[in-house]
Amino acid sequence: MEYDELFERARKQLPEKVFEQSRFEIPEIRSVVEGNKTFIVNIREVLERINREVNHFLKFMAGELAASVTMEGARAVFAGKHAKTTLQTLLERYVKEYVICAECGKPDTQFIIETRILRKRCDACGATMSVKLLRK
Repeated sequence: MEYDELFERARKQLPEKVFEQSRFEIPEIRSVVEGNKTFIVNIREVLERINREVNHFLKFMAGELAASVTMEGARAVFAGKHAKTTLQTLLERYVKEYVICAECGKPDTQFIIETRILRKRCDACGATMSVKLLRK
């Protein structure tokens, strides 16, 4: 077989997501400080856009902010006063580490567990990489 034929055959085996040029934008956190608590009021919307579970994201945020966190209806409640810019920066770090594929740069990833190791698998390019476990 010629190189061009092999190339076309390999290209046909890749999923269509690899060739899409859609631009992923990190959602913006809307937060409110009331007394000594900080509320993320659009937590469900943010997590839907990045395709992650509430518990994993909140565990990350609680660890980084060194604050307790609970869900109150449709909003996340953090102990202490936290600036919106701090919350947004942490969201961006979370997305970079736990959502975006390091190989192709697409957000089409999901968590899988292989022999007690948490891995991030990309649905677009098929790459898998281990990610840091979050402590309780």
